[in-house]
Amino acid sequence: MICLEDRQNIAQDVNEAHKSGARLSQACEEAGIDVRTLQRWKATDGLCSGDGRPKAARPTPANALSPDERAQVLAVANEPRFADMPPARIVPALADEGVYIASESTFCRILRAHGQNARRGRAKAPRASRPPTTHVATAPRQVWSWDMTFLPAAVIGRWFYLYLILDIYSRKIVGWEVHETDDADHAAHLMHRTALAEGIHAMAEKPVLHGDNGATLKATTVLAMLHWLGIKPSYSRPRVSDDNPYSEALFRTAKYRPEFPTKGFVDIAHARAWAADFVRWYNTVHFHSGIRYVSPADRHAGRDHELLAARHAVYTAARERNPSRWSGATRDWTPIGAVTLNPEREAAVAAHSLTPDKRPLAA
Repeated sequence: MICLEDRQNIAQDVNEAHKSGARLSQACEEAGIDVRTLQRWKATDGLCSGDGRPKAARPTPANALSPDERAQVLAVANEPRFADMPPARIVPALADEGVYIASESTFCRILRAHGQNARRGRAKAPRASRPPTTHVATAPRQVWSWDMTFLPAAVIGRWFYLYLILDIYSRKIVGWEVHETDDADHAAHLMHRTALAEGIHAMAEKPVLHGDNGATLKATTVLAMLHWLGIKPSYSRPRVSDDNPYSEALFRTAKYRPEFPTKGFVDIAHARAWAADFVRWYNTVHFHSGIRYVSPADRHAGRDHELLAARHAVYTAARERNPSRWSGATRDWTPIGAVTLNPEREAAVAAHSLTPDKRPLAA
């Protein structure tokens, strides 16, 4: 948008150049405008009154939300159960209850208008990072990711150790333990217990287990257990910090939960109780953004197709009731297909998607 003073200066310079013999189109091009722009300024008195768009009277759209509907959106967003949820999770949660009030973007606009558009919770805005390499999962129990993180104790300098195993296809936590020491025996025991719980012994194709280059996860005890179970180990590349993104994202979610004790855990029992509650919430309550906002437990059990189909029906019915509020098709609620761990080549991902019966190998 060009202010009035700049318009007058540009028009004067163009006119002088044109009078000196320059072609009008070339003079306008040098000034950074189009010939039609100059003609419009002269025809609509734009060189005297300036741009009229900022002061233009714009009528309220016919499909705009009423004041009562806007108040309802604000009230729902401020309900205690949605206090730590962004609109991207609030709307699918309401849809699962058979309720549709407004879209995610409408929720964001109304919250922004009332000064409530700040990120909910303690997490900071995510930053883009480059994707590296590895495996493709087309069903549960094909690719697991595991890691260990520190849980601070109430005594400064003391830590507890949380081990977690995540199925990257369903995002379900399939195994976890909390210990007072970081020991390879704990990791081996956890892997044995998780393999039994997930029925790995009865599978013809065993899963791939991806982890970082930590000494505990590469210990001889752990490797012997993996060999005995038939599970193929996979490790991050040396000196690369983002080769195990699913586990890192899981730990970030865990430590930014409102229930996480910022002053540390009193004892090992406290840490284990918190971990048990977190795993239950994450697997059965949490609407995961990477799997179309269904819970990991539902996706792991194959119930996500039914849930997403019902959610699509709710959206379709809402669009039929108020077609003027929808500029296109409803939101895409088709289930997520193949899940990649550090994709390197799209061709490799596509090849695995066409042959889902084969175990994903390292790229």
